[in-house]
Amino acid sequence: MSIVRSVRTRVLLVSVLIAVVLTVTGGSLLIVRDRVRRHVEAELSSDLTQSLSTFENLQRQLRESLTHENALLADLPTLKALMTTNDRATIADGAVRPWKLAGGDLFALADSHTRVMAVFTRETPPGPELTGAVEQIISRPAQHYLSSGGRLFDIAVRPLYFGDEVNGSLLGYVVTGYRIDTAVLSLISHASEDDAAFFSGGQIVASTLPHALQQELTAKRGRLGTGGHVAEVELGGKRYLATDTDLSAESLGDLKLVILKSFEPAEESIREINRLVVLLGVGAVVLGSLLMIVLSRIVTKPLETLAQGVKAFGLGDPKHRLPENGTREVLELSDAFGRMRDEIQASHRALLDAERLATIGSMASSVSHDLRHYLAAVFANAEFLSSSKLNPQERGELLSDIQVAVDGATELLDSLLILSKGGAAFHREPGSVLRIAEKAVSLLRSHPEAEGITLRLECDDDEGASALVDAKQMQRAIYNLLLNACQSAHTTGGPRVVVLSIAGKEQTIAISVTDSGPGVPDHIRASLFQPFVSDGKQSGTGLGLTLADAVAREHGGTVTLVSSKPGETVFRLTLQRALSGKDAKLASGR
Repeated sequence: MSIVRSVRTRVLLVSVLIAVVLTVTGGSLLIVRDRVRRHVEAELSSDLTQSLSTFENLQRQLRESLTHENALLADLPTLKALMTTNDRATIADGAVRPWKLAGGDLFALADSHTRVMAVFTRETPPGPELTGAVEQIISRPAQHYLSSGGRLFDIAVRPLYFGDEVNGSLLGYVVTGYRIDTAVLSLISHASEDDAAFFSGGQIVASTLPHALQQELTAKRGRLGTGGHVAEVELGGKRYLATDTDLSAESLGDLKLVILKSFEPAEESIREINRLVVLLGVGAVVLGSLLMIVLSRIVTKPLETLAQGVKAFGLGDPKHRLPENGTREVLELSDAFGRMRDEIQASHRALLDAERLATIGSMASSVSHDLRHYLAAVFANAEFLSSSKLNPQERGELLSDIQVAVDGATELLDSLLILSKGGAAFHREPGSVLRIAEKAVSLLRSHPEAEGITLRLECDDDEGASALVDAKQMQRAIYNLLLNACQSAHTTGGPRVVVLSIAGKEQTIAISVTDSGPGVPDHIRASLFQPFVSDGKQSGTGLGLTLADAVAREHGGTVTLVSSKPGETVFRLTLQRALSGKDAKLASGR
């Protein structure tokens, strides 16, 4: 009878334990499921808002690239000569070549009264509706989206002047654009992994969604979130979070951009968590039953060793000894942790390799734009040189443009070599920092970014501005700081002023560049001097400040952001007047 009672007691204890574990597991499953779902919905809402901003930033970058290409077209002498004829047939025939050179989806030329003289589009011929829309958008510089015939274009308009833009005569306008279709949206949406749709007049004109889901989205248009608000919508039996932004102020008509994020990946993660919690619960039941039957040192000691191994691995020691004896379950757990530890280390190494590849990809993406720009300038000017109708002055100007493009490409490659090789490319000699700064200012004045900028150079003591420097690299560093300041000053509506000041001390020289721009955005201040970091600039690789900092460090100094407030942004480059002992040995060994 006592044996029966003992067995009943054990069975009862095991049953109570199993019931407790099942209750805890079920309750934990419900709590985890609810909290994970709420957390996922909050994360998706936050991601959706960020995706909308990403879409707008990428679209803005594409538009800036289009504007830059349009500016190059507007500077073509042949195009200006064509517009002086003021004959529609002549202009229409002569515009075929620049239309093919532009390479966009829409190209138009208009006279000084905004009357369209020639218009070309890909796929379907342009109609009167498109011609009239182009004439309207020329007179409305704030609007750059054009919807016509079920097609949506992003447009850039550039005036054509005979002479310079200040004193020259207006000849007409160059209009270029690219069509925003599924292919373009897919490229943009790839960055945020979301779906997108453009609505014009209540109808979808471009979307990454399948056609069937586009019809559903059009029918449920009124349920979407607006003005930054997020709403849930069901399309094709799947749940999405959606929001939109009103682009009507930038378009001739009603235009909205809708961003959608699917719940499917999040719901799959929740299901995976549910399965994981269930498996953990089952494992807890088995482990609890075993603990009720056998609870001895032979079990607890290996577990303690394993716990120490886990803790040591968490503290960064991957070689801590794991238990080699104990129950089968403990040994299996030890082996599983050992495999997991090895996999984590392998994953960490793979992550480092992936980050290196990502850095290479970022460099290639950033540098390719500028190299393409320089190659396009060389190609275009070389093609113009083949013409027999050019006079010697025009040929000289084209050769000068080709030389500028080649120098720019060489400058870019030199910058990359400096960043990769460090101080191996530096050769310091006694020189005047003031003279170097004057050359940098002189070079900058011919740059398009310096147009409309008031540049001032201040130095109290010419004699006190001499140091042991690499003149070429220091000139490049100062030039980059000035160019960065000019680009910042262009974004302000007030006076555009850039001041370069030089102050000498006993052992160091400080070169300060102050601009009247809006300041450095908060989100890039921490990574300001890292390669390929920029804030939506029309051009540039993001290497300017990185190169300037590298040059300063080679001269025993640094580049620092001294002030970043609206109207007064100050970068300061410091350098040692003479080489330190270590640098002197390196210099003598070269």
